[in-house]
Amino acid sequence: MKKYSIALILIIIVFFIGISTKYSFNNKIKSLPEMTLLSITGNKINLKDLQGYPVIITFWSTDCPTCIEEIPNLVDLYAQYHYKGLEIIAISMSYNSPSDVITFTENMRLPYKIVLDMSSEIAKAFGNIQLTPSYFLLDQKGNVIVQQTGKFDLEKIKSLIEKMIKG
Repeated sequence: MKKYSIALILIIIVFFIGISTKYSFNNKIKSLPEMTLLSITGNKINLKDLQGYPVIITFWSTDCPTCIEEIPNLVDLYAQYHYKGLEIIAISMSYNSPSDVITFTENMRLPYKIVLDMSSEIAKAFGNIQLTPSYFLLDQKGNVIVQQTGKFDLEKIKSLIEKMIKG
């Protein structure tokens, strides 16, 4: 009986790992979906217009410790590479209240574009994003070079951006 209990527990664990992986990135995407986003400052961002530049798109939340921990790295990347064409778009998850996102953005003085995803439409278009932080690094053609959930490797991202800018 004890062997069956252990086996059942292992099956349940594997099942939940599979479910969490499914919802992390339901579908890997290869290129940007065709859509226009609206930033919290009212600017329209047509994703097709971003072709020609390296782009980081990050899905985040104001209550995600890892997201908050990564903000200084994103600010540094923006300061270091924006003048060379890098764009960064931070998309807040649907469960964030707009007022919290706006206040947070103002308090942190985030220099890059912030978008609210109130209906989860954007998260769905990017492979049904459920977990934060989730980020994408796109090349100048709009192809996804890196797609990851969790903390990003700053040196790896810098290296890839530099290759794209030089190339």
